[in-house]
Amino acid sequence: MLKRDERRKFPYYGILPLILTLTANFIAYFGTRPFTSSWKHYNIETVLDQQIPVIPWTIVIYFGCYLVWIVNYLIAASREKEFVWRFFAADVLARLVCMAFYLLLPTTNVRPSIPEQGFWNQMLALLYQMDAADNLFPSIHCLNSWFCYIAVRSRREIPRWYQRFSFWAALAVFVSTLTTKQHVIADVIGGALLAEVTWQIAGRTHLGTWYGMILERRRWKRRAE
Repeated sequence: MLKRDERRKFPYYGILPLILTLTANFIAYFGTRPFTSSWKHYNIETVLDQQIPVIPWTIVIYFGCYLVWIVNYLIAASREKEFVWRFFAADVLARLVCMAFYLLLPTTNVRPSIPEQGFWNQMLALLYQMDAADNLFPSIHCLNSWFCYIAVRSRREIPRWYQRFSFWAALAVFVSTLTTKQHVIADVIGGALLAEVTWQIAGRTHLGTWYGMILERRRWKRRAE
């Protein structure tokens, strides 16, 4: 028989991890900017990056991925406790690593000149105005998208078509960050790899269990349920 909190569509223990992830993301991405705005930023663009064309309409993918993020992070937060602790412990750890890179190795890139004519050109120009060319390595866009795939990967209760969709959606986001010139190849690899590595660390250590104990205010020596 299922426990009471397991019968709920959205368990109580998934709420706080979501809030903490949003908070960690805000601090890592926006909280570092006041400190690094006047610092030297490094451009890690390669010759291969320069060969990638600008494709303005791919901004649809770049913005549209937010919908996938919302759905898949809610899916992750609604799973069993052990998965929730591991997933969000890995997520917060990844964002702390991002923050360290943004402080220790500030990066930037050279954005192209966008013609004023055309709807997609105007949307891309608007993106450039909204989002400064900094805090690029590792890419949080790619980090989030790979975590979204991890959230549904190899889960029997998740339809296989949606698992495949999440995988291809992540790859599409990777491409869109390059074709909108928001990121370079190193940023993409760094973001995806960081998500996978922290997920593995959380699974091969007691990190997820410790994170769950902290959130539930349990004693360190008490075994997680």
